[in-house]
Amino acid sequence: MEFYFLGTNAGVPTIQRNVTSIALRLLEERRSMWLFDCGEGTQHEILRSPLKLSRLEKIFITHLHGDHLFGLPGLLSSRAYQGGTAPLTVYGPPGLKQYIELSLGISQSRINYQLDMVEHTGGVLFDDGQFRVESALLDHRIDSFGYRIVEMDKPGKLNQELLERYGIKPGPIYGKLKRGESVEVEGGVILHPQDVLGSPKKGRIITILGDTRPCPNTVMLAQDATVVVHEATFQHELADTAYEYHHSTALQAAEAAKAAGAGQLIMTHFSSRYKDQEQLGPLLEEAKSVFPNSLLAEQHVLLPVPDIG
Repeated sequence: MEFYFLGTNAGVPTIQRNVTSIALRLLEERRSMWLFDCGEGTQHEILRSPLKLSRLEKIFITHLHGDHLFGLPGLLSSRAYQGGTAPLTVYGPPGLKQYIELSLGISQSRINYQLDMVEHTGGVLFDDGQFRVESALLDHRIDSFGYRIVEMDKPGKLNQELLERYGIKPGPIYGKLKRGESVEVEGGVILHPQDVLGSPKKGRIITILGDTRPCPNTVMLAQDATVVVHEATFQHELADTAYEYHHSTALQAAEAAKAAGAGQLIMTHFSSRYKDQEQLGPLLEEAKSVFPNSLLAEQHVLLPVPDIG
């Protein structure tokens, strides 16, 4: 899994940064891509990236402010022209369905793939045995949600040396054992998964938060997360401004990651007053003073999700 940031600015696009959109690439896990928020110009940023709309499987909208939403109708319309024919599900707060249907309807846009729209107010959104996604309300001017993506534990590695002793080569039997099925081999010997599998590989947890002031649900969603993506709109010297506009500072993002026992913090959603990565340096410094494993998101830069153990 890896992050690809398509926009890291708050409010409006600038020459240096586009507004919010985050791609989570699930290359090995399911050969697909999930998108979190879709600000204006997101499809243009995708054209400048290695991402493919045909791989897009799910979109999660944190809230209905324009800098997180205005790119959605165009992207949905363009997806079919870029080979996207597989079903697509969009999740978001109440009002999302009306926005999509009105935008596509008035423009007479044609969608030739199955488009499902799921409005929610939090809770478990889906669980397919490989991933579970849950959501909770944050503290913003309008309803804004955070998402917690839990990867289920994976079977341990097969003991190939032992399997070779039984004359078993890579193939269907390997798959059965990894799925937890016992198999009969030559001589009538029954091999059970626990006999040939190592310890399970712990699944990763990813938390991606929408715009928010500090609140208990940020810590709840980020509990023991491998990576937390948290807004850091302002440096902490502007904490009063952040509070007034229902946002967080870099220091507050770091405090949330620390309180949650997270492994890594990636900060995004930066105010336009910080023109470039150099001017964002003080935000990174103050975050690291509380939570050393802090990073600044940067557009068109891949950030791998760390493995556990």
